Amino acid sequence: MSGITLAQAQTKLDAYLAAEEKILLGQKVEIDGQALTRANLEMVQAGVAVWNQRVRDLTAQSAGRGRSRTVAPIG
Repeated sequence: MSGITLAQAQTKLDAYLAAEEKILLGQKVEIDGQALTRANLEMVQAGVAVWNQRVRDLTAQSAGRGRSRTVAPIG
C-alpha cells in the first residue's frame, strides 16, 4: 500500500506547528512556497488539525489498531 507515510505526515504536522508559532509571534512564514501571515492563522490551524489527525490515524494503523469497531451478537 503506497501513500503518505507516518514520517511524512509528522514532518508536515511539525511544519504547520512551527508556522503557527511564528505567526502567533507576528512573523511571516512560508509553507510549500506560500507566504503566510497572521491573516492566514485560521488556515494554518486547520492544517495543524488535518495533519494531527493523519499522524494519529497512521500511528494507530502501524500499531495494528484501525478504526474501533463494536461487535454485537445477532438475534
